[in-house]
Amino acid sequence: MNTLRTTLTRLLNLLAGASFLVMVALTCWQVFTRYILGSPSSWSEELVSYMFAWMSLLGASIVTSERGHMNIPILADMAGPGPKKALLCLGEAVAFLFSLVILVLGGMQITKLAMGQTTSSLGVPIGVFYVVLPLCGVLNMLFTLMNILEICSGRHAEREAV
Repeated sequence: MNTLRTTLTRLLNLLAGASFLVMVALTCWQVFTRYILGSPSSWSEELVSYMFAWMSLLGASIVTSERGHMNIPILADMAGPGPKKALLCLGEAVAFLFSLVILVLGGMQITKLAMGQTTSSLGVPIGVFYVVLPLCGVLNMLFTLMNILEICSGRHAEREAV
């Protein structure tokens, strides 16, 4: 299971990093065409905004993998070992449900609806860019399940100490 987490996290880092590099290159192109050529490239501006959304969602999955999502640990820190595990598992369960309902189910609906619309500059179905929602939702669900198993087995303390 640790190998799967490591492999997926490395892949997500690669994809998020590639998205960032594409964004930088397209932004440089946008500046060049606007100020040097005097004719701004509309397609690159549109693509940068979609790449930003992809990078953000892929980054959120990386954070979920590392159990770095936002939380307020005051209750868990004050609780004993048993209740602490329960609270940590509850936090992961909430993240799982959010990923299922909002990202996977909602993402599939909006992706399907948006396949009939095309972007103004690129002429690509908008749903293609929304595919990242259910994809990251499934990854987040997988990571939260791995996190719950890790918490229940007591191995979560090893990663928190690092």
